[in-house]
Amino acid sequence: MPTEILMPALSPTMEEGTLAKWLVKEGDTVSSGDVIAEIETDKATMEFEAVDEGTIGRILVAEGTEGVKVNTPIAVLLEDGESSDDIATGSPAVTAPKAQTAAAAEAAPAGGPDKAAPAPASPDSDRVFASPLARRIAAQKGVDLAAVKGSGPHGRIVKADVEAATPDAAGAPQPAAPAPQAAAQPAAPRSAPTTPAGGVAKIYADRPHTEIPLDGMRKTIAARLTEAKQTIPHFYLRRSVRLDALLVFRAQLNDQLSARGVKLSVNDFIIKACAAALQQVPAANAVWAGDRILQLTPSDVAVAVAVEGGLFTPVLRDAHQKSLSALSAEMKDLATRARDRKLAPQDYQGGSFAISNLGMFGIESFDAVINPPHGAILAVGAGVKQPVVNEDGSLGTATVMSLTLSVDHRVIDGALGAELLAAIVGNLENPLAMLA
Repeated sequence: MPTEILMPALSPTMEEGTLAKWLVKEGDTVSSGDVIAEIETDKATMEFEAVDEGTIGRILVAEGTEGVKVNTPIAVLLEDGESSDDIATGSPAVTAPKAQTAAAAEAAPAGGPDKAAPAPASPDSDRVFASPLARRIAAQKGVDLAAVKGSGPHGRIVKADVEAATPDAAGAPQPAAPAPQAAAQPAAPRSAPTTPAGGVAKIYADRPHTEIPLDGMRKTIAARLTEAKQTIPHFYLRRSVRLDALLVFRAQLNDQLSARGVKLSVNDFIIKACAAALQQVPAANAVWAGDRILQLTPSDVAVAVAVEGGLFTPVLRDAHQKSLSALSAEMKDLATRARDRKLAPQDYQGGSFAISNLGMFGIESFDAVINPPHGAILAVGAGVKQPVVNEDGSLGTATVMSLTLSVDHRVIDGALGAELLAAIVGNLENPLAMLA
């Protein structure tokens, strides 16, 4: 029987993607492990491999198509002895016993296509064909999934279906549910809609403008940072650090490493200083896990990288164990792949701590937003020549850099955050001791 090839979930947060390019055409024979397409997620362009062998009988989604939902059929694979006539004469919604990804296998319905089109109207929610995210949102909203019509593959109920439903509209037999729902809404005016039919668009309808659609990356950034500012109790700690000793040490190292083609940046020292500080203050090397705190053993440090249309935060794992030259080379590689949208999920997931450096843009001081589930993020400003008072009371000049540590108060208390920032400053002002 022909087998559907479904849109894969290439990262835990992926709900839709762009089918950037087909690397096969109808009639091509493929084997397990063959790369058949390139898929653009919100973070990267990734290769999609076939799981089964067979012949590409029909391509259902053209390359370049955006917003293809996960588990949507994108092609049909024919087994040995089958032809395109089997697609036409068989069920148009081919069952997927050999789903092309683990996510597709999890989503495949047990019944035939005719039974899968609408969600089963059974009061037993365990038999309703819905995604885990849709079930969770339905439970929070008090929506009866059995009364919701799914718009996903084979009638699968997806996030959008539940968000569009209400307890009353879905027919949920829970008369008390709407009251808490209404009580939970804030009294303050809600933010203006941003769709073309929304209030903001109407305000500027008579002014010349260009409407820029949101791509997957911008949607993800908007959702995650809105969540961060709404749910994470941020507090901020500020310190200044004198960079003169570090700049002298860096110049000496670069002179000695020039024969190897290595050139260390100030940011490389900042990464190393933060990694060492997380080892010196291990209680601050932690993430928020909802109902618990996870204290990490290694220093896995994420670094924000600006790319066209957004940013990535690739993670340097075990940064405390790596030399400055190794950190420099790895960071350059991650930054290059980030700008080319070639990072794999394991390159940007994880970490307990992040660094955002805008010093190269002349920004002297700013507050960064924590990237959940990280416990903290360090905002780094530019090094600026300033008048200073030396320890002996004399006046002088020094290159001073401003650091702001944004801290999740659920994970790190004020004194602990201050101890972490002091360790970072100490490492930067005494770079040779940091490497000992």
